[in-house]
Amino acid sequence: MTNSLVFEASCPVVLVPYQATWADEFAALVQRIEILAGPGLLRIDHIGSTAVPGLMAKDVLDIQLTVADLEHVAKLLEPLAQAGFRLRAGFEYDVFHGLPPHALDLRKRYLREPAGERRVHLHVREAGRFNTHYALLFRDYLRANPRAREEYGLLKCRAAVLFPNSIAGYLYVKEPVFHFIYQAATWWAEQVGWQLR
Repeated sequence: MTNSLVFEASCPVVLVPYQATWADEFAALVQRIEILAGPGLLRIDHIGSTAVPGLMAKDVLDIQLTVADLEHVAKLLEPLAQAGFRLRAGFEYDVFHGLPPHALDLRKRYLREPAGERRVHLHVREAGRFNTHYALLFRDYLRANPRAREEYGLLKCRAAVLFPNSIAGYLYVKEPVFHFIYQAATWWAEQVGWQLR
C-alpha cells in the first residue's frame, strides 16, 4: 500500500539495517504528538518497515494516527501544523490495487516532519477502515514470520539496486508484493486469532 508512484520520484533510495533506536525515537514522538493532538486521537502506532525488528528500511519513521472521523480532524491537525508538521496536499488516499482510487477505505491525511527534523511520515487514518487495519496487520505479520520478513527484505534490497535514484521505481517493484503479503497475513491472522489491539 503506497501513496503514489509519483511521490518524490527522483529521491534516492537508501536502505539501512534495522536500528534499535527507531523504537526509542518513535516513543519520543508519541509523547510529543499526544500532547499536540489532544483527545481526538484514538491511538498512535509505529508502522512500516522501521517498526519491524530485523527488517532493512529507509531511515523514515512511519507513524499511524487513528481518529474516529477524518471529516472532523481539523482540531487534531491544527496544533500539529502549528508545531511545524507539514500537511501534504495531494496525498489524501492510499493506493491499493483492487480498491477504487478514492474509496473511503483508502482515505487519509498525510503530514511530514517539521523542517530540519528527522524524517517522519504521519498517516492520519480513520478507525475501522481497510488502510488503518492493513498497516497494522502488515507490521504484525512481518514481526511474527521471520521467513516472510527475510524475503520481503530481499525484495526491498533488489528494488533499491534496480532503482537507486528513483523512489517511484522502487515503489513500482514493491507494490504488487503488498497484495501477496496481504493474502498471507490474512490467512495468518485467522490461524493465530490476530486482532487489532
